[in-house]
Amino acid sequence: MLTLQQIKENPDRVVERLAVKGFDGKEPISRVLELDEDRRKLQMQYDVMAQELKKLAASIGALMKQGNKEEAENAKARVAAIKEEQKAIDTKLGETERAQREVLLSIPNLPCDMVPAGTSAEDNVVEKTGGPMPELGPDALPHWDLAKKYNIIDFELGNKITGAGFPVYIGKGARLQRALIQFFLDEAGKAGYLEIQPPYVVNEASGYGTGQLPDKEGQMYYVNEDNLYLIPTAEVPVTNIYRDVILAEDSLPRKNCAYSACFRREAGSHGKDVRGLNRLHQFDKVEIVRIEKPENSYAALEEMKDHVQGLLEKLGLPWHILRLCGGDMSFTSAITFDFEVYSAAQKRWLEVSSVSNFETYQANRLKCRYRGEDKKTHLCHTLNGSALALPRIMAAMLENNQTPEGIVVPECLRKYTGFDIID
Repeated sequence: MLTLQQIKENPDRVVERLAVKGFDGKEPISRVLELDEDRRKLQMQYDVMAQELKKLAASIGALMKQGNKEEAENAKARVAAIKEEQKAIDTKLGETERAQREVLLSIPNLPCDMVPAGTSAEDNVVEKTGGPMPELGPDALPHWDLAKKYNIIDFELGNKITGAGFPVYIGKGARLQRALIQFFLDEAGKAGYLEIQPPYVVNEASGYGTGQLPDKEGQMYYVNEDNLYLIPTAEVPVTNIYRDVILAEDSLPRKNCAYSACFRREAGSHGKDVRGLNRLHQFDKVEIVRIEKPENSYAALEEMKDHVQGLLEKLGLPWHILRLCGGDMSFTSAITFDFEVYSAAQKRWLEVSSVSNFETYQANRLKCRYRGEDKKTHLCHTLNGSALALPRIMAAMLENNQTPEGIVVPECLRKYTGFDIID
């Protein structure tokens, strides 16, 4: 959520930056400022009345001592009337603050100056490319056919048990999936991330804290009877560890990683490359989350990008990094870099990670702060990234490493799998 200070300091600049995301901020920003003016006037009235009450309270005692009972009773009546007026003002203050918060919640984060203009994925900027491009023969199979051939993933069985988008991993496929999870967690541990095992369901406050609500409720699975949501990513529960927390400055940065299953309804995705592992309703992912002082957050972002790049290099996958344009960014992000790997049999790039800096946007919702040397509290910056999401990693890995003898397991995973080829 944008801070009032951001908006009040330069409302025109805020509207200008929101336009980079394709969001018309003129009306909501004007409404926020209007409500803030109403709030300040109401608060001023309330404070004037409080001062009058203080004076009246002092005068009543003096009048009683002087024997001026009639004047004292009049003062008491005035106190009662003021208190009633204060109640009415207090009610209006609450309504005004709630209205202002609702408008603020509807406004996306400002894209930072590095975000390019653009309206869709076609306008994203390729920042960096690496990894060996595989050379497959004309008989190369896509991963869904490889999964069936080697009996390692059963999509039809998942459809029977639950529905489309819930695959069943079998035998070496299950071992390979578990190997990837452990590899990602071990690498995060080496990079200084403290592992968390979070709940897979969160409450409404957690959804609002990281910005999934009210923006993405249509994409989340909702447990109606308990008013809980299945997590779309471990970012949600892990970042909410720091909701309503004031951290010591010398305890920053906080670096956490977490493995979780992730659940997404993927509403409106029908016909959009949904075959096989390309788009699932349940999938596994290792997430990295950082809580940083504002002046350090962009250096932290670069470290996170390097970490994800290192994972892809160890897996031997061809990759590139995209700097997302304003129109392709999330509601909450100030800047996002997507990592994609090349799927040789499908002949297309697949997104496997998003690494984002949210600056103070999530922290303001979360009230995630640190106490500085000046003894004042300041909002932190929050960052997160997939390191990595498994389905499309698995898809590219199966396709790119297929040989006539079987599917070769990347060397970095063999100590986890116990085998070096799926045959």
